[in-house]
Amino acid sequence: MPSAATDQFGVADELIRTERLLGAHNYKPIDVVLSRGEGVYLWDVDGNRYLDCLSAYSAVNQGHCHPKILETMIEQAGKLTLTSRAFRNDQLAPFYEEIAELTGSHKVLPMNSGAEAVESAIKAVRKWGYEVKGVPEDKAEIIVCSNNFHGRTLGVVGFSTDPVARGGFGPFAPGFKVAEFGNIDAFKSTITENTVAFLVEPIQGEAGVIIPPDGYMKEVREVCTARNITLILDEIQTGLGRTGRLLAEEHEGIVADVTLVGKALSGGFYPVSAVLSNSDVLGVLQPGQHGSTFGGNPLACAIARTAMRVLVEEGMIENSAEQGAYLKDGLENIRANAVREVRGRGLMIAVELDPSAGGARRYCEALKQKGILCKDTHEHSIRIAPPLVIDHDQTDWCLEQFDSVLTALD
Repeated sequence: MPSAATDQFGVADELIRTERLLGAHNYKPIDVVLSRGEGVYLWDVDGNRYLDCLSAYSAVNQGHCHPKILETMIEQAGKLTLTSRAFRNDQLAPFYEEIAELTGSHKVLPMNSGAEAVESAIKAVRKWGYEVKGVPEDKAEIIVCSNNFHGRTLGVVGFSTDPVARGGFGPFAPGFKVAEFGNIDAFKSTITENTVAFLVEPIQGEAGVIIPPDGYMKEVREVCTARNITLILDEIQTGLGRTGRLLAEEHEGIVADVTLVGKALSGGFYPVSAVLSNSDVLGVLQPGQHGSTFGGNPLACAIARTAMRVLVEEGMIENSAEQGAYLKDGLENIRANAVREVRGRGLMIAVELDPSAGGARRYCEALKQKGILCKDTHEHSIRIAPPLVIDHDQTDWCLEQFDSVLTALD
């Protein structure tokens, strides 16, 4: 029998009330309570259907509850889920082979979350700096960018430039320098003899889909090569088809020394991430120096193998390029005074609103009423990132809703 509270407020209201009462208030979600997903669609507890334009921050590139990934998860869960890395399992080696072949990597370090991958890369490049490059002990420096987002761990927020992300959490670890994103001269001027790595997103997602100037990443690659600096590309959001290429680095024809992937590596079924590297950097890690109980577990590896396979076999990367260009073009043609700029590559798009428009949040809430779920970021940007399985008709419908909301709220 439903409770009196449920009768009074409804199922969604009661669930929201419980979240607010018992949960830490470290998120400010759109007030929709979701209960089911399939492909590009989500349903709430009241049965309303929405087109997902966030994809769990690009974790469900393959669409919600992809049947082949689901089948793999169920099958593997009935066999073996976890052994720890104290023993070997029959899914780890095939996972290594398949992700190395797909990405051209030489070494793989499996982890769980994206932030863990970032922290792992930081540890590895520091050790590489001391043992290979010859930097004096405890003097290694890593250059990061302004407006970066690499996760929420204490180590990562310590080099964030976002006061909300880092405020109140110090003291922080030393060894990081900040250069302006997209400014090659700023990057060059920040380098010292102790610089071991440059950690950068090829497109800044959380900052509002900020794309660097053409040629920036190519120049960065050249400088890193010339100065013996490890180039670490955080492709946790941009990778695995989101920008219309397998990896965003391909847009400028470069290859990173270390690439970080996560999110869509499992198609949204399970936390899986990986540090992909040349042999030099990950080669410095010896037994006992780094690890993870769940990293590389058989369930994670099996899921990731299928998630990668369907991404390629079902043409999702090519579809991202095609539908992304069509969606971006359609958004640019919407005549709304509030729209200042449309940015994006593939299905990673942002609509930047004029500050006089009253903030992106109210637009996202209005879009929810039209059956579109997306999220505001940095106050004035609407992020748009549907699953890579979206088709032409669904894109058209999506554009109709954006047109309606953007022009109505003018």
